Amino acid sequence: MEITKKDFGSDFTWGVSQSAFQTEGSVFADGKSESIWDVFSAKKGAIKTGENALNCCEFYKDFKPDVLLSQHLGFKNFGHSLAWTRILPNGIGSVNTKGLDYYNRLIDFQLENNITPWLTIYHWDLPQILEDKGGWANREILNWFGEYTDVVTKAFGDRVKNWKVINEPSAFCGFGYMTGEHAPGKKSIFKYLAAAHHANLCQGIAGRIAQKNVKDGHVGTSFATFHIEPKNQNFFHREATERIDATINRMFIEPIVGLGYPYKEFPAMRMIEKYIKNDDEKLIQHDFDFVGIQYYCRLIGKFSLFPPVAFANEVPAKERNVPMNNMGFEIFPEGLYHVLKRYAAYPKIKKLLVTENGVCLDDLLGNEQVNDPIRIQFYKDYLAQLLRAKNEGVPIEGFFCWTLTDNFEWWEGFKARFGLVYVDHQTQKRTIKNSGLWFKTFLNS
Repeated sequence: MEITKKDFGSDFTWGVSQSAFQTEGSVFADGKSESIWDVFSAKKGAIKTGENALNCCEFYKDFKPDVLLSQHLGFKNFGHSLAWTRILPNGIGSVNTKGLDYYNRLIDFQLENNITPWLTIYHWDLPQILEDKGGWANREILNWFGEYTDVVTKAFGDRVKNWKVINEPSAFCGFGYMTGEHAPGKKSIFKYLAAAHHANLCQGIAGRIAQKNVKDGHVGTSFATFHIEPKNQNFFHREATERIDATINRMFIEPIVGLGYPYKEFPAMRMIEKYIKNDDEKLIQHDFDFVGIQYYCRLIGKFSLFPPVAFANEVPAKERNVPMNNMGFEIFPEGLYHVLKRYAAYPKIKKLLVTENGVCLDDLLGNEQVNDPIRIQFYKDYLAQLLRAKNEGVPIEGFFCWTLTDNFEWWEGFKARFGLVYVDHQTQKRTIKNSGLWFKTFLNS
């Protein structure tokens, strides 16, 4: 039986999400300074495709067509992040009024068209000037991020009530400071641990600032989540899988809800205690209005001699002969159900929203259309699992597609197309994919 919008209830939130760096372009326009991603993506070999994000989707030059496209498809909620470097070019201190003006125009246009804005304070684009001082590995980030949060929530909180504090701390800390695959390209277990602890602290600190500054605000944060299973029931594979889970799932949600770091499952994580000061536990803990779940795939864990310390790795999806997106991640809808059930069981979780979910495919434009039946089935299957969780009492209250338009997918460049709308990045022409048309029918049914 086909699911319908009505099955989710009249008060369920439907939206699209995107980020500033991946869509705005205009890297040096109107007083903006360089972010770590502007610098990183300009390095030879940093981006797999050799591309850069100088123009992206040109959302900075003209955001109106894309906002209206989202409305045309039936979405009444629009998630977008703020570029720290547009608002505070020096990271702290003087405010760039042209940056504020841009986001004021965006917010006002959305409201004029009956679209509710959802702002993310931080989506990975740290000012390079702050990275030069140590970035997330420097405890001063607590003051830097607190100041930035205070500025933006005061500037836009009169009209924007829905806020996400940080997007996927496990991703930007892990890829940015440990593996070096993402900006700022550092490879250090100690920088990673420092960055992870500071990111957790910043979530609690910024959450309190946002809730203080935004009257009747709805303030949350978001996590990259994975459904993880062991390769088999071998003891060593199960133990390795618990260490993976502790690192990429539990390390960032459990301190927030007062459970601390999962040392029992991964004793080596105690190295993070080097960066913990008095009262940090209290600073991290925060009662958010919602938690954003960002789920894409399942991971299969196994014991491995590399990397050391963790002695755990994943079994790649391509070795398991399972459905995959074009980044090599397994398409596993049931994992969303398991993740939602798991997060709902944590203490102090008031409500959940899926703030990102989508699939990247090798989309081809032909005869002015993009036929993407795999993406349509993807959304049908994942929404069915979301509804399954909702019907079992999980307080899930919204779903945001990642993403509206094909954008710059970090180190994958433009190859990884997640959008409901196809973008020719040479001409900037938009073409609604068949999946976008499916959502239009679904949301208007």
